Amino acid sequence: MLPTFEQKVRSPQELAAAIGRGEVSRPLIFTNGVFDILHRGHVSYLDAAAQLGPTLVVAVNTDDSVRRLGKGDDRPLNTTEDRAALLAALASTSFITYFAEDTPEAIIELLKPDLIVKGGDYDMETLPETALVRSWGGDAVAIPFAFNRSTTALVRKIRLD
Repeated sequence: MLPTFEQKVRSPQELAAAIGRGEVSRPLIFTNGVFDILHRGHVSYLDAAAQLGPTLVVAVNTDDSVRRLGKGDDRPLNTTEDRAALLAALASTSFITYFAEDTPEAIIELLKPDLIVKGGDYDMETLPETALVRSWGGDAVAIPFAFNRSTTALVRKIRLD
């Protein structure tokens, strides 16, 4: 039997259907990422994002999508399913889903969030996702980093030790 938190993991289509039926509270906050090795930077960021509305949806890059990002031949270290389960266990997340494309534009179009958020290193005005969410009256915001952490840096450190 799966842990109850794994009920928060939904396919994009299942989640879109629940949104369409009005089963998901608005405003819907959306973010995405790899979240390969969960660290303090991730959980602080997700907690800040969750403060922006009642529903935080996190879309995780699938394994193939991560490989195309050029993070290294052996990345991700954790599978899509494992990364989604860890994110689902966090109190700050409402739903976890996934996407296989190189960018989250298709899943954003499908879910139609009210607000998209990214980490503080993004210029939201240059992202096509920002224009997309604004096309239906939504908005986009960058959340400043509270803790400067990096999965890539952690992987390097582990390999050197």
